[in-house]
Amino acid sequence: MDFTRDAANEPMTASMRLNALRLRHRALDEQIADLQARPWSNQLLIQRLKKEKLYLKDVIERMKDDLIPDLDA
Repeated sequence: MDFTRDAANEPMTASMRLNALRLRHRALDEQIADLQARPWSNQLLIQRLKKEKLYLKDVIERMKDDLIPDLDA
């Protein structure tokens, strides 16, 4: 039985998507640090990656807010 194919066909839950976004955010952080360590780094690429990282941070925060129930409700 092929479990990987079965799992790939199932829709991602909100927590799975949140985890995937966190992993991507961490990977971008590492990629940016690696590029900045080079003496002749591509500043445009670094800027684009930083913007993507910031966007992901905003998405992650919104998703976390959606997953946590409102205490006032």
